[in-house]
Amino acid sequence: MYARIVCVRTTLDIDAQLMDDAIRLSGERTKAAAVEAALREYVRLRRKELLLGLPGKVRLEENWEELREAELGE
Repeated sequence: MYARIVCVRTTLDIDAQLMDDAIRLSGERTKAAAVEAALREYVRLRRKELLLGLPGKVRLEENWEELREAELGE
């Protein structure tokens, strides 16, 4: 099975200082990579907020990868 990756070229007007901060804080080397990292983080956080807003109780662990490794004995 092969995944098809589709890229979208977009022109954005972004504050220069905000872009510089995003590049510096993300550790990315390019503007495109910094914007993509920021979008991925935004989507991750929004999905988490949506899950927490569902009826019932959901306990999300931020360290789920560590817990999984501990369970598997890795």
